[in-house]
Amino acid sequence: MTETPAPHTLPATAGGTSAERPWPVRHLSPKIGEFVSRLPSVWVEGQVLNVKRWRHLVFLTLRDTDENMSLSATLPAREAEALGVDLVDGTRVVIHAKPEWWTRSGSLQLAGREVRQVGLGDLLARLEALKEALAREGLFELERKVPLPFIPRVVGLVCATQGDAEHDVVENATRRWPGVRFTIRRVTVQGPRAVPETTAAIRELDAIEDVDVIVVARGGGSFEDLLPFSDEALVRAAAACETPLVSAIGHEKDSPLLDLVADYRASTPTDAGKRIVPDAAAEAAGIARARVTMASSVERLLAREAAGLATLRSRPVLARPEAMLAPYADAVAHGRDRATRAMTAVLDRAGAATRELTATLRALSPLSTLERGFAVVRTPDGAVLRDAAQVAAGDVLRIRLARGEVEATARA
Repeated sequence: MTETPAPHTLPATAGGTSAERPWPVRHLSPKIGEFVSRLPSVWVEGQVLNVKRWRHLVFLTLRDTDENMSLSATLPAREAEALGVDLVDGTRVVIHAKPEWWTRSGSLQLAGREVRQVGLGDLLARLEALKEALAREGLFELERKVPLPFIPRVVGLVCATQGDAEHDVVENATRRWPGVRFTIRRVTVQGPRAVPETTAAIRELDAIEDVDVIVVARGGGSFEDLLPFSDEALVRAAAACETPLVSAIGHEKDSPLLDLVADYRASTPTDAGKRIVPDAAAEAAGIARARVTMASSVERLLAREAAGLATLRSRPVLARPEAMLAPYADAVAHGRDRATRAMTAVLDRAGAATRELTATLRALSPLSTLERGFAVVRTPDGAVLRDAAQVAAGDVLRIRLARGEVEATARA
């Protein structure tokens, strides 16, 4: 009789699972839901994205612009309507929500219950706190700012996909310096995509070797519209940029933090176009004035030197330069005569001394003795013979005469 196999049992805990005994998804997903359900409700702030309404619910994404993180969330439609403003992309809100796990899709949602718009006063306070923190780090110090190049090879421009900022910068720069070249990155300049797109564009242009200056341009806007240009991530990216950066946001009343960290703040995109390149006409006029000034200076210098040269040439010493040597001619002749006489006297004395020494040497020379008939006798070993006892019969002797030598044999 065959036994019925025991039904397959799942591990009771996650630690009991293995490759041979795994948990199926249908078993794991509810367990995650049980864990998430124990999480408390929380107030969370973020920027609204991807708003969609369906029946009595509003689906949206809540994004943190500083860290580029996001969470999906839902709100009762009545709460969204009670907010008093349109819930559109870019709106900053605070939601009271409870985390929920959607078992079938395996996704985490924030089930919102209340929603409030972030007030202007709160935003200003946060911006002021961020401004103070960045100032303490020294990001706004004048020592960090880099001078703009006189004539940039290429200008990197970050601007809106549509708008007048691009035209204002390019038109005014080209009018002043027709040869200027641009590398343009068109981005979203407001809303949730403004910070990541603008930050990426700045870093991309900073990495291009030929780009000598970067302009971030926008034609002004409301305080809320310009919030991306005070975002910490964007401001730090601008501070880390090695290429000189010009902020041309075009908003005078509330200066975005990008204006403070930029190397140069232009009041408008038009001002930026005039600042990044020199005025060709003005430079040409300056060169022309400099050439006239230099020519005049050279002419005055040549005239002054010619007059000085004429004055020098008119002096007697230059008219007849040999005259200045006349007083010294007699002295040179006298000196030569004295030197000749002195040298002759020295030579005469030296000749007499030489003759006297020669006579003395001749008188003392052995050759003079030999001339008188004497001879020098040497033994075979070359010693001078002074005693006959030193010679034995048969010894060969060498005899030196006044002229020449002879050999002799000694007898007993």
